[in-house]
Amino acid sequence: MNTSTTRSGQRQGSSGLFETWYTLTPQGVLYAFGSPEPDAQQKALQALLRNEQAVSKSEWGRSNLENANLQQAQERQWVQLMSSAVSGPDTRLSDFIRHVIAPLSGQRQAVLASDSGFCLDRVGVEQDEAEAVSAAAADFSEYAKRQSRRGWQGANRYVSFYDDPHLLLPSWSFVPIWVDGAGYWLAIAGEPLLNSLALVELVWGICLAGNRFAADF
Repeated sequence: MNTSTTRSGQRQGSSGLFETWYTLTPQGVLYAFGSPEPDAQQKALQALLRNEQAVSKSEWGRSNLENANLQQAQERQWVQLMSSAVSGPDTRLSDFIRHVIAPLSGQRQAVLASDSGFCLDRVGVEQDEAEAVSAAAADFSEYAKRQSRRGWQGANRYVSFYDDPHLLLPSWSFVPIWVDGAGYWLAIAGEPLLNSLALVELVWGICLAGNRFAADF
């Protein structure tokens, strides 16, 4: 599609209409990457974080619109529309993970673990505790899989543990993320702050790394 750029930096398509771009919101990330076996709608939304830059509305529509319920995605605030194309993370995952997981915790204490129990990175947490938390994430991952096989999907989402008997503020919360069949657990100490663009950056970075992810560490 032929485009031109206006003085404001906004690109204009050959039709004379201004081009716009989609990206996922934090809530959209949790939905799109929240299942080990994503459905057609989730896969269509995942496509928004597969490129080095945000996907234009026209480009995404041509390739994914038949699988995406755009009205539902907008009503549930899974996507946001932008007037300029933003770029995804362009650095090694091992160099930036701790910087994007820290804002997801009210205490700036968090761990990113694989579903096999390997600590990929940590911030504000000692190594021994991070490894223990990662092992706990792996144990819970296996528990969730067993419950799923028995027909109960409730364990596949999120889990929190409390020290407070009133259950007001969790001591740790675990958030599962699946990218291309690989499972990750985001372990967050204290208040989870999941409505943060840092969550989008984290998952976008994992998507871009692809098969190179393991080699980053």
